[in-house]
Amino acid sequence: MSIWEYANPVKFMRVSGAALPWIAAAAAICLPAGLVWGWMTPEDYKQGSTVKIMFLHVPAAMMAINIWVMMLAASLIWLIRRHHVSALAARAAAPIGAVMTLVALVTGAVWGQPMWGTWWEWDPRLTSFLILFLFYLGYMALWGAIENPDSAADLTGVLCLVGSVFALLSRYAVNFWNQGLHQGASLSIAPGERMSAVYKYPLYLCMLGFFLLFLTLLLVRTRTEIRRRRTAALLAREVRA
Repeated sequence: MSIWEYANPVKFMRVSGAALPWIAAAAAICLPAGLVWGWMTPEDYKQGSTVKIMFLHVPAAMMAINIWVMMLAASLIWLIRRHHVSALAARAAAPIGAVMTLVALVTGAVWGQPMWGTWWEWDPRLTSFLILFLFYLGYMALWGAIENPDSAADLTGVLCLVGSVFALLSRYAVNFWNQGLHQGASLSIAPGERMSAVYKYPLYLCMLGFFLLFLTLLLVRTRTEIRRRRTAALLAREVRA
């Protein structure tokens, strides 16, 4: 069996329809459980109760970057193999990624204010993350501005390639530049940088919950895009008839 079989809209609708209830149920369990578990963790000896913002901020930031990477992969599949499902999946993922990026920016500001004494700083990672949010908005606007869906998929695919630079900068800016207020990675295997298990395990659960939430929304929105494409094709056929 080839993975490209799932690029067939009929097969994608059948498989995703069967998987969607299970994924949605898993998201409904993991995400609230992770957030409640995170809320019940003890205060940090340095950051106090503000450290609990991490259970929203870190998973949202992780998903914001990885959703753009997923859009990049889907756009490349469209540009190379012309599979419509991949283009529609990239389009469906964009609003979800934009919301995740906005959540990361807002929670980062709330977390940073008591730690840094300011709501915003033109730190390399913060700045690249803001630019990534603008790319999300531009991507969605470009889809909406072009009537021909294939032309829109082509142009947004190119935009996705350019925006991937800022997705990488958002992830690795702290490693590229030593200056800046933003801390390093919250989860690290480097000696002396390991997070305490009391925070690590609920954070893992929150990250899983955010991923499952994204997957649920992605499937719902992609299925909606496929139905919208079918409806437009039927209406166009009736007009020509």
